[in-house]
Amino acid sequence: MVSYKRHLVKTITYRILGTLTTVIGAYIIGGSLKIASLLGLGELILKPIIYFLHERVWYRYIKFGLENKNKH
Repeated sequence: MVSYKRHLVKTITYRILGTLTTVIGAYIIGGSLKIASLLGLGELILKPIIYFLHERVWYRYIKFGLENKNKH
């Protein structure tokens, strides 16, 4: 069984990577470290919540791609 802890750790590690990508991209495009950091902070707070809820919905309600162990 997949635990909440696994989903939480996946959420954190994925978000670190995503936030770094956003900050670097925003800095390259806009040239402002302050604005790039604010964008990164905003998504750092919001997106883990969205991802975690998305992961839980898939785990609980969506059975796509899972094998049924009761089949012969």
